[in-house]
Amino acid sequence: MKKIFALLLILMMTCAVFAGCGSKSEEPASEETFVFKHGFDLDYPPYSYVDDNGETNGFDVEMAKAVCEYYGWEYEAVPFNWDAKDAELNAGSCDCIWSGFTMNGREDDYLWSKPYSDNTQMIMVKKDSGIAALADLAGKKVGVQTATSAYDLLNNEEGQKALKDTFASLEVYETYTIAFNDLQAGAIDAIAIDVTSGNFLMSGKDDYTFLEEQLGSEQYGIGFRKDDTELCDKINAALDALAADGTMEKIGQKYPEIYQYLTMIEKK
Repeated sequence: MKKIFALLLILMMTCAVFAGCGSKSEEPASEETFVFKHGFDLDYPPYSYVDDNGETNGFDVEMAKAVCEYYGWEYEAVPFNWDAKDAELNAGSCDCIWSGFTMNGREDDYLWSKPYSDNTQMIMVKKDSGIAALADLAGKKVGVQTATSAYDLLNNEEGQKALKDTFASLEVYETYTIAFNDLQAGAIDAIAIDVTSGNFLMSGKDDYTFLEEQLGSEQYGIGFRKDDTELCDKINAALDALAADGTMEKIGQKYPEIYQYLTMIEKK
């Protein structure tokens, strides 16, 4: 009886081991969720900004989150000062630069998504400033955000450097919000800025306007490291899908300063 009992015990233990092995092999290997690290200017409304509660907002932020929802990715915000964007991208801190990012003049510097918005560089002034044309900026203090398309235009011989050379000074700011505060305070006479950001800053304020003459026109896209073709293709496919299903339009309608310039949707 002892031998029979021992044999049965061994048989039961063997069955348990095989059963355990069988159940383990049937479990699918867990696939780690991709974390999409969205690099953006921490103060570039209405495209990207961090609000007073520490939450990320803006058209580009909402679109990046929509792409993550589309693919089931995890979203990670990577806000930075705009002049640090290349260092952040090259260090791998973020997967792309997606923040009202001008493609024109930078075509060879990044791998680009398809353009999703048009834009225009303008001069913003106070209505009572007496400045009515670009020629009136001679001898004036003009503000601009560092490392922006407007900054590049005003420092490029083939752009608007000749105009800049007529200024009393070109004051360079870390953000357009700070520049606008100085314009309000009278510390500067004008701001060179893109029309969408300018519209956002002027919203609800009737004493500011743009000059009719433009500094230049441009398109916005998403900048990737040059070897990240797979990620770029995925983002492009998602943009197409989100434009087709109405998501891009729904988000765009929340930002009237941007909506009219979006190029991937049929506006209602």
